[in-house]
Amino acid sequence: MRKLFILSAILLTAMLIAWAVVWPPALWVFLLWVPVVIVGIADLLQSSHSIVRNFPVVGHLRYLMEELRPKIYQYFIESDTDGTPFNRLNRSVIYQRAKKVDDTRPFGTELDVYASGYEWLNHSIAAIDHKQLNEDPRVLVGGPACTQPYSASIFNISAMSFGSLSQNAILALNGGAKLGNFAHNTGEGGLSDYHLQPGGDIIWQIGTGYFSCRHTDGTFDYNAFAERAKLPQVKMIEIKLSQGAKPGHGGILPAAKVTPEIARIRLVELGYDVVSPPGHTAFNTPLQMMDFIKKLRHLSAGKPIGFKLCVGHKSEFLAICKAMVQTGIYPDFITVDGGEGGTGAAPLEFSNSVGMPLREALAFVYDALTGFDLKKHIKIIASGKVATGFDLVKNFALGADMCNSARGMMFALGCIQALECNMNTCPTGVATQDKGLMRGLVVGDKKVRVANFHKETIGSAVQMIGAAGLKSPADLHRSFIYRRASHNLIQTYSQLFPYIAKKSLLQTPHPLAFELDMAISSADTFVPDYNKVSYVHIDAVGAV
Repeated sequence: MRKLFILSAILLTAMLIAWAVVWPPALWVFLLWVPVVIVGIADLLQSSHSIVRNFPVVGHLRYLMEELRPKIYQYFIESDTDGTPFNRLNRSVIYQRAKKVDDTRPFGTELDVYASGYEWLNHSIAAIDHKQLNEDPRVLVGGPACTQPYSASIFNISAMSFGSLSQNAILALNGGAKLGNFAHNTGEGGLSDYHLQPGGDIIWQIGTGYFSCRHTDGTFDYNAFAERAKLPQVKMIEIKLSQGAKPGHGGILPAAKVTPEIARIRLVELGYDVVSPPGHTAFNTPLQMMDFIKKLRHLSAGKPIGFKLCVGHKSEFLAICKAMVQTGIYPDFITVDGGEGGTGAAPLEFSNSVGMPLREALAFVYDALTGFDLKKHIKIIASGKVATGFDLVKNFALGADMCNSARGMMFALGCIQALECNMNTCPTGVATQDKGLMRGLVVGDKKVRVANFHKETIGSAVQMIGAAGLKSPADLHRSFIYRRASHNLIQTYSQLFPYIAKKSLLQTPHPLAFELDMAISSADTFVPDYNKVSYVHIDAVGAV
């Protein structure tokens, strides 16, 4: 192909020159031909790309096809049920509910109800008309030490930072929260003007970078925290230990998205990727973490303080529970993020292969709090690929009091799953800092869609709860949800995730599934101590 290009370039150039001698207007053809030759010569001389070096000019079609492949696949090839991370069925129902148009489906389910992994809610003969139920269930968040408890919706906006999302996206999300009377989590990127301007309720997330409450060296600034935490819009404060997209890695904001405004809000430098540390510097042990929670609650004038984590080593969470019991200091809420979560930039290996999925993590956290008799003080928020009423119902059955949604809310804003969140080229203006692109996102229209999606999704969950013969999300039990484990094996969530007895972790013997992690965990450190057990013991119990 290299020889063919060189030969063609010489012959065609000679032919064009001869043609121009006979007919001078033919010189205009050189305006098209010369750039092609220049590109071809550049392809031959470069050494970075083998394809275009061996196939000058035409080799660029490979990169064009690669660019178009996700779009062609999404619109012309994938079925309604096999798209990822969200299939077209789920995306469509979100769009329909956001626009408040008919969201019913004709001719029965498109799902294979006999496939492994299929899940359903069993209904009741004594179903309750959803019109008799509370259409806006609320949860009061605030433990014994909280003097400003917050009455929260059961469905709220999950953590997404200004910087990862555009200012118009943040304005629309918070505007929707204001219209629908629910909460908007800031994400770890700090408390920006766009979070505060519309007037919606705020959950201020504080990550390891301590954005909006940090000294110039990156350490925590208690004075800056107190100043912002007392703002009336800030209803709860969430300490982010880890997140589902990249647990143990820290947040990433590409340099291309770091504008002067973002640098001012976060107190970071322009021109560099903003990478949060993987761990906190304000505390190093579970006991110190409890003291940190107590101090933040005091500085915020008694507002609910909680933390968010993607569960990793189970022993680490049990160590935190032991610290709660030892100190008598409790977070007001815990947000459990699933390893399947994520809205922005994350390394592939972390997105795919690090962190416990939401269902397993949620059941474990609920059981651990129950075993230590702590659940009565603490509300649990589930976060991780929550988009439909059935997602809410499943999480409530596993022990969640509330749910957060990130990507569902992005779809309500108009996201088309272009998978360009980390490139600053989001075509819908949601996940970009490009002023031209974000101009396409009209705040006044999209905030209404966010509020619609919230209301309609809660409505669908309430209808399902009524169909099961229940009156509120709190009445759901793991035995209400069924899962096909294989072609001829069906199990309930209570069989897949068996409950443990209240206070069973405060005395020995511990439940078998918790025995090893209880043995190696301590309130004095996050690090599990395997020296406390023998290898024979580990093999017998099973290291999870």
